[in-house]
Amino acid sequence: MLRVRFAPSPTGYLHIGSARTFIFNWLYARHNGGTVVLRLDDTDVERNTQVSVDSIFDGLNWLDLGWDEFYRQSDRLALHAAAAETIRQKGLAYRDFTPARAEDEVASEPAGGWLFNPGMRELSAEESDRRAAAGEPFVLRFRVPREEKHVVAFADGVFGKQTKLAKDIEDFALLRSNGMPTYHLASCADDVDLKITQIIRGQDHLTNTFKHVLIFEALGGDIPKFAHLPLLIAPDGAKLSKRKHGPVVSVTTYRDAGFLPHAYVNFLCLLGWSPKNDREQMTRQELVDAFGFEGINRSNAVVNFSEESPIDAKALWLNGQHLRSMPLEELLPLIRSSLPPQDDEERFRLAVDAVRQRFTSLHDFATRGKGYFSDDFEIDPVALDKLNQPQAREILRELGERLEAQPEFSEAICEAELRKLAEERGVKPGLLINASRAALSGQAVGPSAFLVFACVGRQRVIERLKKV
Repeated sequence: MLRVRFAPSPTGYLHIGSARTFIFNWLYARHNGGTVVLRLDDTDVERNTQVSVDSIFDGLNWLDLGWDEFYRQSDRLALHAAAAETIRQKGLAYRDFTPARAEDEVASEPAGGWLFNPGMRELSAEESDRRAAAGEPFVLRFRVPREEKHVVAFADGVFGKQTKLAKDIEDFALLRSNGMPTYHLASCADDVDLKITQIIRGQDHLTNTFKHVLIFEALGGDIPKFAHLPLLIAPDGAKLSKRKHGPVVSVTTYRDAGFLPHAYVNFLCLLGWSPKNDREQMTRQELVDAFGFEGINRSNAVVNFSEESPIDAKALWLNGQHLRSMPLEELLPLIRSSLPPQDDEERFRLAVDAVRQRFTSLHDFATRGKGYFSDDFEIDPVALDKLNQPQAREILRELGERLEAQPEFSEAICEAELRKLAEERGVKPGLLINASRAALSGQAVGPSAFLVFACVGRQRVIERLKKV
């Protein structure tokens, strides 16, 4: 069975690039009837924090996708140590007692100066055992093949065939001098033990994969297939960074801005991937059905934001599309908690369904739409201009009295009374339509003119018009 894993390190909040990686893993597994493994790669004890762990789970839980199995890498240290010893016993790793490099995980220079330490690599097994038994600290390094034509290769699901001469790979560390596993060893040992069949991760791990192929071969397990995802970048072309760009790259920033979980999932999917027919708004099942590596673009994807507008405009548009099309029964619970208690459920449902057609965020109901659900609202300056037109307030007060005298209340009755009153007063109906919308909702735009009356409700309409 196909098995994928998402393995975040708890060193900060859930980055939107990590969220996209999780989503692509989830979609690929669900498309192929596979299993999703969530594994916290938390062996870096100096950088990991419980706050970060909580933040990662906050973000993942909000995405509302779920996973099938969960593991903590820190619970698996014995497995990592055993894997390291297996590799050493096969002669594929050696102890490096060099003090200057004792803590190095990767000791090569950018220019490729250091690749291995001949003195340590060629140390006899007896001497290595003697120094280790004496308590001398060491790093356990992988003995990378040095044959001139030895090639490490793998096929990538996105970038195609990848090759590298083994002689250009440094003897990377498997265990640090404190006995803790490096990322390379822990990740591969866990992948083998958990029987991961497909590794889907960011392009920044592409170069690591050559080392991981060597470890998989040394452990004797099946080598997973790989697919590396192009990165998410800022408008200026820089890699999205928690340190540089701050909360704008955090999943919970979008949650707190009033996004729907699935709308955000839909948005992240479109960053670097597209279905064959270039659809944009898609249901969860449509995403599952359409997802595949062939739709992934090899170019980096841009998340558009600025200091003035930290939310990507495409994300906001897509959120609005989902807000308008989702079943009303699913939307109502998401906004009810942010509004005062409603005394008329039928009117509440009518109002929500009507006003969402112009909204892009869940927050809009308690801000722009506040007049439909509360008496405590402000009138937008543009709407106030409509209300302050000559005669508008005076005629609206009379309209309120006429509606109060009517035994029934409906859109048709409200329209008939307004138009009749406008004709009697010698003004255009548009004057009263625009002014009434402002008085009743606080907004200059919204649902159709007389639907506003129905959404606000008889009692509030009469009260607001009479005291305007």
